[in-house]
Amino acid sequence: MDKGLTTVGFDADDTLWHNERFFQLTQTYFAELLADHAEHDHLMERLLAAEKRNIRHYGYGIKGFTLSMIETAIEVTEDRVPARIIRQLIDAGQEMLAHPIELLPHARDAIEAVAKTHRVLLITKGDLIDQERKLAQSGLGELFDRVEIVSEKTPRTYEAIFSQHGDGPAASMMVGNSMRSDVVAPIQAGCWGVHVPHGLVWEIEQAETPTTSPRFRELCDLGDLAALVAEIP
Repeated sequence: MDKGLTTVGFDADDTLWHNERFFQLTQTYFAELLADHAEHDHLMERLLAAEKRNIRHYGYGIKGFTLSMIETAIEVTEDRVPARIIRQLIDAGQEMLAHPIELLPHARDAIEAVAKTHRVLLITKGDLIDQERKLAQSGLGELFDRVEIVSEKTPRTYEAIFSQHGDGPAASMMVGNSMRSDVVAPIQAGCWGVHVPHGLVWEIEQAETPTTSPRFRELCDLGDLAALVAEIP
């Protein structure tokens, strides 16, 4: 028998708190440091290629991003990058890791409202230590029934999490800003997928909007989430 919607999963970065804008600011700084060695667009292409290549080695997050910047700097300077620039890139990465958390509008209220009637999970990917730090600083950790920090968000990931900590994908919803990871993958697993656009989206996380899926929804912000959840039986 269909249980209806019983479990709601939330993404973290750029859904509950700001994240991508710090990567964008650091990329701008990176371009300034390497301006004498590479044209901006070419440098960004090389950095993105390095990030894609290195995900399988370092996973997602600031540490992998920092290593990709260093690798790109070495490549575009043909091994002549000054040690000073390497040090500045390491410092920039450490600054990102120490940056205080800034919650997005309605984040706490949305979780608290949904938690009154549904099981709520946090499902995020990235570096374990950094994600745990951000969650602790956010003050939202105690609101969730379960926290899952995963290396990748695939349909199989959602099937496993929602089966183990919910009533299966069909009775579950995922809410997030990434079309690829937070919407398309959950829908492919049989969940509801709710897109809450953030504005800044990492190119790797872009995907075609699943407008034909009956389980796709889109909200302007988290302030409308509780009403949407209430509408779904």
